[in-house]
Amino acid sequence: MKINGHIIKPKANLRGADLRGADLSGADLRRDNLYKADLRKADLRGAELRGANLCGADLRGAELRGANLCGADLYKADLRGADLDLSVFPLWCGSFGLKTDTRLVWQLIAHITRLDTSKTSEKAKEAIKALMPYANDFCRYRKDVDKI
Repeated sequence: MKINGHIIKPKANLRGADLRGADLSGADLRRDNLYKADLRKADLRGAELRGANLCGADLRGAELRGANLCGADLYKADLRGADLDLSVFPLWCGSFGLKTDTRLVWQLIAHITRLDTSKTSEKAKEAIKALMPYANDFCRYRKDVDKI
C-alpha cells in the first residue's frame, strides 16, 4: 500500500502466535500485534519492534540484542532471561508491569546510577543516591562494565 508516495506496511495480526525459537532477527515488526504471542527463545536481534503490541507476550530467553522497542507496549510481557543489551528499551507507561529478572533490574540500576544529575533536583539526586549501593551488582553479569 502507498500513501503519499510512501510504502506503508500493513499491521500484521500475530496475536497469540506460537513463535517459540523463531529466527526473526532483523524482522520488521513495527506496529504488529503480538499480544500474548509466545516468543520464548526467539531470535529478535536487530528486530524493528517500534510501536508493536507485545502486551502479555512471553519473551523469556529471547535474544533482543540491538532490537528497537521504542514505543512498544510491553505491559505484563515476560522478559525474564531475555538479552536486551544494546536495545532501545521503552521508558513509558507501556513497559509498566513487565516481568523481569535480576539481571535486567541490575542493568537498569547501573544505567540510572551513571546518569549526570548535575542539572536535576535534590530529590532526584537523593533517589539515585539510594540506588548507589547496588550500582555494581550488574558487574557480576558483565565483566566489561567498570565499577563505580
